[in-house]
Amino acid sequence: MSEQQDVIVENLRPGLKSINVKFKCDSINEARETVSRQTGDTNRVTEALVGDSSASILLTLWNDDIDKIKVGSVYQLNNGYTNIFKGSLRLNVGKYGSLDEVENGEEIEINKENNLSDKIYEQEQRFRSYGRDRSYGSGSGYGGSRPYGRDRSYSRDSGSRRRY
Repeated sequence: MSEQQDVIVENLRPGLKSINVKFKCDSINEARETVSRQTGDTNRVTEALVGDSSASILLTLWNDDIDKIKVGSVYQLNNGYTNIFKGSLRLNVGKYGSLDEVENGEEIEINKENNLSDKIYEQEQRFRSYGRDRSYGSGSGYGGSRPYGRDRSYSRDSGSRRRY
């Protein structure tokens, strides 16, 4: 398990894990419902613009965490992480993180001019193509005359396999 590190918002980068960061909430979007592909459960999700004097970033909030956060309050996120969602850097509480309001915290001015979520990141494709002979649209892929590669095919009439 990696050691937790305290950071300021400006130092957040994609792929950080086990981070602790203190921030103030500037605004919260309307929560929406989404259905999990894995479990079929319905979840609530939203984003909040949070930050400190160094920068601001979008914080993704799920279910009960949505009700914990209020505009204008200061919070401590422990064991959080960052990721890229739709090409934009996001801060996350995650399954093992905690989000707690800081009582009597110092006044924090949010630097909205340096919004880290405004920068666009290139994302790797989640799914790879099968290569030249199996790729869609190459003429020999899906819907083409050789659906399973260069050296084998199926007869359209009988469904039996034959070699070229």
